[in-house]
Amino acid sequence: MENKPLKRHSVLQPLSREHHYGLQLCWKIRTGFKKEIETLRIRNYVIWFYENHLLPHFMIEEKYIFPILGNDNDLIKRALSEHRKIKRLVLSETELYKSLNSLEEVLETHIRFEERILFNEIQSVATNEQLQKIQFYHSDIKFADNLTDVFWE
Repeated sequence: MENKPLKRHSVLQPLSREHHYGLQLCWKIRTGFKKEIETLRIRNYVIWFYENHLLPHFMIEEKYIFPILGNDNDLIKRALSEHRKIKRLVLSETELYKSLNSLEEVLETHIRFEERILFNEIQSVATNEQLQKIQFYHSDIKFADNLTDVFWE
């Protein structure tokens, strides 16, 4: 059986692109560890990424996308739980190496879950009105990275 690329509804495509940047964050964390970069340098980038990209992304999902299935839906419960766990790991001020390592794993698993399972379910039940609302509140914004400390290069 051949794996076909997932067909994402055009309204959800900008969020999928944001997921790609989240996966790049995971790669940057792994690369930083492999290069034995000071943990605080990696954490500083992670906090910047969280504040500038993950928080706004989570807000859009939680306010406009997750309600399509409802907060009682098991997939939504899982996604919300993972959002809280990601936040705790990002903001952890102790055991930075362990927290960043866990963050990289949790974030990658979370993004794969949303892309492969959750977004497919949402786009299969969303009405045109709901999709238009998402499009109204979220557009495809060009990703701007923080290049003040490119520890991953």
